[in-house]
Amino acid sequence: MNDDDPAQLLAALKAEHRRLDEQVELLEQAGNADALELARLKKAKLSLKDRIAAIADDTTPDIIA
Repeated sequence: MNDDDPAQLLAALKAEHRRLDEQVELLEQAGNADALELARLKKAKLSLKDRIAAIADDTTPDIIA
């Protein structure tokens, strides 16, 4: 993967976010999930979401109206 390509980086980050989301969902459905593990996964998801938003914002051209 080329680290200079924002589109590839965004795709990888979104895939990782989906994977973490699935993990959180499975742990919550299990009912006996470790609260600390859930908090760690949710924090990682939020961090990824912030990175995705920042990269998307950087790569989206500003529209001057």
